[in-house]
Amino acid sequence: MPDRNVSAAAVLADLRAIDGALYAAVAATPTPALDSALRRLSRTADHSKISLTVAAGLALLPGRPRQAAAVGVGAVALASAASNLLGKRLVRRRRPDREEARVDMARHVPMPKSASFPSGHTASATAFATAVGVVLPPAAVPLGALAVAVGYSRVHTGVHYPGDVAAGAVLGFAAAAAALAVGHVPLRLAGD
Repeated sequence: MPDRNVSAAAVLADLRAIDGALYAAVAATPTPALDSALRRLSRTADHSKISLTVAAGLALLPGRPRQAAAVGVGAVALASAASNLLGKRLVRRRRPDREEARVDMARHVPMPKSASFPSGHTASATAFATAVGVVLPPAAVPLGALAVAVGYSRVHTGVHYPGDVAAGAVLGFAAAAAALAVGHVPLRLAGD
């Protein structure tokens, strides 16, 4: 029979242990063929440069692509503000210790000075991919895959725990939903 007296603190401690174990497993897995590409992706995603570049290209096209660009940029702004101005200041989780985890130097990007939770890169990439994908469905899969890759790159380079990335993704989905609502874009279920 399950113990009904498990405290929230005990559950959080277990979740932190899993998060740390996943981080350590990624750090310990040799991936020399991926290291350089993921490091470059992580750096290129700084300040939402990838999303903003895609938005600029979409904005050049009339109709739905331009609408997708506007809603996508709005989603990035909301996700960035929520993660950097609220999430990181409220939670204040320390960044992982790359040296202790022995993250290969070939993976390193500069360690941000901000708190670790949530991943702002992931929040912004997910927000953009989701918002643009709703308005412009053919873009959903490639931008979604790119957002997943950006999130993973943050763990691979050693600057975030997997839990930071998961929280960033959830925050990104919420920011996209808010941007779509503000932009009066109806959310449709598949098949509608």
